[in-house]
Amino acid sequence: MYEKSYPNKRFKHTAKFLQKHIPTHYNILDLGVENPFTPIMKDLGYQVQNTLGEDLDVHTAAIEKSDAEVVTAFEIFEHLLSPFTVLQRIKADKLVASIPLRLWFSPAYRSKTDMWDRHYHEFEDWQFDWLLEKAGWKIIAREKWTNPTKKIGIRPILRWFTPRYYIVYAERINKQ
Repeated sequence: MYEKSYPNKRFKHTAKFLQKHIPTHYNILDLGVENPFTPIMKDLGYQVQNTLGEDLDVHTAAIEKSDAEVVTAFEIFEHLLSPFTVLQRIKADKLVASIPLRLWFSPAYRSKTDMWDRHYHEFEDWQFDWLLEKAGWKIIAREKWTNPTKKIGIRPILRWFTPRYYIVYAERINKQ
């Protein structure tokens, strides 16, 4: 997935946000397979366990059986058909999740070669907020940032000014 570019800016913002809201003594269940951000979290002092690549739309046992105090989901929910179900099944009381925002000037991402590397949802911030609130989460903190490129063209210029990523820290307000 990171053959052509490594998301240094995204990882830097994500790590800073995580450190600001989650102390290192909490155990984390990170939704999705181990990825280049997993060792970054471990280097920061977090105890991290990842899910194993199961289809979380269908198989939520790893989430339901986890005794982690925090769940992280970095660029995961846009790949799921039903993120609502996953959000409801989380037992932890703390959630840190990020998504790529829907860009009005660019179509939804779809890899033609990797079935898992496709976006079913591309949220606007208010849609993701609503999803979290409806699933029983209260957003405590949120941030957005841009993802500029050094390419030439209208879209690359718009990426300098249009937020691309959205991250939230939320706490469970009711057990479903």
